[in-house]
Amino acid sequence: MPPITMRQPVLAPPADRSFWLQDIDAQSVTEPLTGSQQADIVIVGGGYTGLWTALRLRELAPEKRVMVLEAGHCGSGASGRNGGQIHSWYAEIDQLAAVVGEEEARSLCADTTGSIAEIKTLQDSGLIDCDLRLDGWLWTASSTAQEGAWSQAVAMTKAAGADRFRPLDADEILHRTGSPVSYTGVVEADAGSVHPGKLAIGLRDLAIARGVILHENSPVLEIHPGSVCRLRSSTGEVTAPTLVLAANAWLAAIPELQQYIYIVQSQVIATAEIPQRLDELGWRDGAAICDSQRQVLYYQRTPKGRVIFGHGSGLTAFHENFSAEFNRSSKRGRDSIAELHRVYPELADVAITHDWAGPIDCSADHVPVFDHLAGHPNIFFGMGFNGTGIAQTPIAGRILASLALGSRDRWSESGLVGIGKRLKLPPEPFRYLGGRLVRAAIRRRNAMEIRNERPDPITRILSDMTPGH
Repeated sequence: MPPITMRQPVLAPPADRSFWLQDIDAQSVTEPLTGSQQADIVIVGGGYTGLWTALRLRELAPEKRVMVLEAGHCGSGASGRNGGQIHSWYAEIDQLAAVVGEEEARSLCADTTGSIAEIKTLQDSGLIDCDLRLDGWLWTASSTAQEGAWSQAVAMTKAAGADRFRPLDADEILHRTGSPVSYTGVVEADAGSVHPGKLAIGLRDLAIARGVILHENSPVLEIHPGSVCRLRSSTGEVTAPTLVLAANAWLAAIPELQQYIYIVQSQVIATAEIPQRLDELGWRDGAAICDSQRQVLYYQRTPKGRVIFGHGSGLTAFHENFSAEFNRSSKRGRDSIAELHRVYPELADVAITHDWAGPIDCSADHVPVFDHLAGHPNIFFGMGFNGTGIAQTPIAGRILASLALGSRDRWSESGLVGIGKRLKLPPEPFRYLGGRLVRAAIRRRNAMEIRNERPDPITRILSDMTPGH
């Protein structure tokens, strides 16, 4: 069988790494893969998905030799670059139901509340210190076009018997966030913010402590499929009868998967520490906040008083090839800074100390997908988290672990498993050219709707051709 060539990530240099990773000086703690090794299950990717899968496998099959190969240090990809917002799947229950049906969608949403509780238990027990603060997730509107964006999800959540959302009025939003820009919305209880870098490194250390074999700085160059697969890095190789591909956006290098995901960039900035000024605004707790633009804004206050502020950039990847430009905004965070100043004009003089970016793997139906590669029933994958993964990847770990072990249970038989039933994307160059048109339309529509202006029909039609971000 011909080998599968893996795309090599362009790792961010120290100055371009996220605030989260610089804050804790995240480094590798394990040696690269060397020589010829053997394992029962090899996981490619040491982010949230790969590490949760490894932990689930150690729980379910402690006799198995489980190995994780990570191209950089654990958490150097999306897991260490995101905005640090943690909330359940109830916000996407309508999109989940469209793929898996309403009954399973309700179960999966409940599972993510369990994921949040699991992370809280890990923190409370002292196993992982990740600055988890469950002060709520505020889903808001800052223009008339955004009003009620949450209505269907809230109604379906209530019908499922879950008491997750509570309405917010302008006074409460102002009191909670210190900004009058958003004026209506809902808040999800038992959700909030987290330090994603600390969580990723904590999961890594926990996996090592529980017997997972981990090799950082070990990018996989080729996979030779077969009943026993062989993976080759620049410094060594390993054979295993079962593989799990958990490399996030980098899975787009595999042609059969490229049909189902597209890559967009998200950008984030961090301010200097200004706790007193945020206190004066009334912004004191660890709530996560977002609005309802199509390129959603998301922000939080860190425990030490920085503002973390991010949004989708609109940058897309041709043929899903992305390089160093996806590590940092080419405009040094200009768009994010402008939005920060729109929401918090009082902070216009505050220094921006960090700006960074990263690729997001998006599925056409906005829901992740799991399966095995065609013709390779022992090579499994999970992808398409659409930028929402902190509470979702613990579930991904259960699904991938069950698939890897050949179990027949609710996880391996989930409606999220099976790529053949999912929406395909157009081929290149139509995907890239069309994507650029759509993303440009979204930017125009966002700008107009924030001013409460009605977009022209072509802009509306084009901007409706993407499920999010």
